[in-house]
Amino acid sequence: MELRTVYFEHPGSETTESTLCIARKRAEELDIKKILVASTSGATAVRAMDVITGVEVIVVSHVTGLREADSQEFKEENRRIIESKKGVILTTAHAFGGLSAAMRNKYNTYVLGMIIADTLRVFGQGVKVACEIALMAADSGLVRTDEDVISIGGTGHGADTAILLRPVNSHNFFNLKVKEILCKPHLS
Repeated sequence: MELRTVYFEHPGSETTESTLCIARKRAEELDIKKILVASTSGATAVRAMDVITGVEVIVVSHVTGLREADSQEFKEENRRIIESKKGVILTTAHAFGGLSAAMRNKYNTYVLGMIIADTLRVFGQGVKVACEIALMAADSGLVRTDEDVISIGGTGHGADTAILLRPVNSHNFFNLKVKEILCKPHLS
């Protein structure tokens, strides 16, 4: 089998449109029913709702309180737009963060979740994000663990990575299967 992977010259938001189009095209080819999109403020997700059609779009946001106690970075205006276009928004604890971040903050030590996250970053921040949001969506019952999905992440702002994977619940992390890397930044 021969497949095409697109490598972007730089990470970040300038590749969002291309990433979304690549994901949409591959979803059509494989008859994928759900696409996951990581989005902090909701801006990337709003764009995804316009570009990605014919499949369910599940947007995964940062957990409330990540940057500041009781603060949610996802803008209400973007939430209204996404929900009006039948998108689903998931806000839940980060699969690799959560208690691992608490251990790092209190005891200045790294535990398994942070080590896994750092290991996935070897392939790029977007790959780590795409894998993590797939776990979060499976744990929340928004995706099945017996159906492939496309998961979209990014580096900083926007989307620059799309992967095809078979999601698992976080307690089965080592069964996660990344089947294809559709696009990602070229890391220099």
